[in-house]
Amino acid sequence: MLIKYKLSFNIEGLLLFLIVMIPNFIWFAIPAPNDILRVNSITETFDTVASVCQVLMISALCIFRNRESKKMCGTPFIIIVVGCCLLYFTSWIVYYIGIVNAIVILGLTVSPCLAFLFFAVDRKNGIAIIPISVFTICHLIYGVVNFII
Repeated sequence: MLIKYKLSFNIEGLLLFLIVMIPNFIWFAIPAPNDILRVNSITETFDTVASVCQVLMISALCIFRNRESKKMCGTPFIIIVVGCCLLYFTSWIVYYIGIVNAIVILGLTVSPCLAFLFFAVDRKNGIAIIPISVFTICHLIYGVVNFII
């Protein structure tokens, strides 16, 4: 399986990560009204696993390139990635307007994970799918347990 991969910097993977992180950078600098995301988490173990998997998934997206993946273009998976990013940005805008509900929290937690997952599928990066999947599960648990139930 690893023979299909080469170590090669993938700028698109890094760009996707940076694009997804833009609202987070803004949030770190400018608190939102009704900013429930700044409370202490009660899912610390899941948060730690998520952080480790986030580093692993970004590393895998940026360093491993499947030899069989074609040049990046507007495939259905990339269109879904763009849609997930737009949903994520919309969720942040709604959050900053002051609306906080289950749909907004799920938009903030699930849509970026799906963007990374569909990007990995499009790039045929099976190595990245494992940490993305674990990150998604932990990130979803964090969002649901801390802010929805």
